[in-house]
Amino acid sequence: MATDTVTDVFEEHRPVLMGVAYRMLGRVADAEDVVQEAWLRWSAADQAQVREPRAYLVRVTTRLAIDRLRHVQSRRESYVGPWLPEPLVTDYGPTVPDTAEQAVLADSVSIAVLVVLESLSPLERAVFVLREAFGFPFSEIAATLDRGEPAVRQLAARARKHVDEGKPRYTVDPGERRDLTERFLAAAAGGDLDGLMSLLAPDVRLVGDSGGKAKAPLRVIENADKVGRFLDGAARKGVSGGAVVETRFLEVNGAYSALILIDGKPDSVFQLDVVDGRIANVYIIRNPDKLLGFAA
Repeated sequence: MATDTVTDVFEEHRPVLMGVAYRMLGRVADAEDVVQEAWLRWSAADQAQVREPRAYLVRVTTRLAIDRLRHVQSRRESYVGPWLPEPLVTDYGPTVPDTAEQAVLADSVSIAVLVVLESLSPLERAVFVLREAFGFPFSEIAATLDRGEPAVRQLAARARKHVDEGKPRYTVDPGERRDLTERFLAAAAGGDLDGLMSLLAPDVRLVGDSGGKAKAPLRVIENADKVGRFLDGAARKGVSGGAVVETRFLEVNGAYSALILIDGKPDSVFQLDVVDGRIANVYIIRNPDKLLGFAA
């Protein structure tokens, strides 16, 4: 196979490989490392012996991601404060014309689902990602993981049950999420505590991810009173005098979100979960290592 053809085949499948690796690892840099290693394996392989390039590439990427996940899980045990996935801008554009398919992809990459996936074993996570996000048949997943199909079906059932129990059971209207996000930020920035409290569900949770490298709560804050007062206090402290604060709205992990920049540098990403017209979860990602992709 000619070099340009080898490259073209790999680039054709790169989006799927990145999709698998990111959902497995929850971090863009780790996913990119895995895909790069898959490229090295692919470029060194005997192309004549590869009958199905897509299956081969997914198999290599999945196995590399499992190995990487086992390594990073030990790192996360010592992570400072709550862990959230690295925010990923999701704009599928014309590559996913099917609205139903886009909804599946967005759900499988949502912050809430990726947090639940952290509690799965690497094999369970691989089966869930390949089956639920990309619709691979069990026979192909079994070959990818070098496991029997009955064992893979059991892994899939366990993973699906665990995710169903852990993920929020609601469907959010995109327009409603957009409206609440903008009202939430306006109330928080304006010091409108009453307005802020009116948007919060009684059992709202605030999860801040700083990795110990920025200011954020080191524990999950629960209930409307504590969350509202924390946000109000943070807004009152504000930023250093003269700093220019900018807010950009964009789709992150399949949902409407806000990127806050201070003097042009990414400071945080806010995303909300909404239930019955109220904010149920507030996710704040402030770890600077996870915001590098937003830097100009």
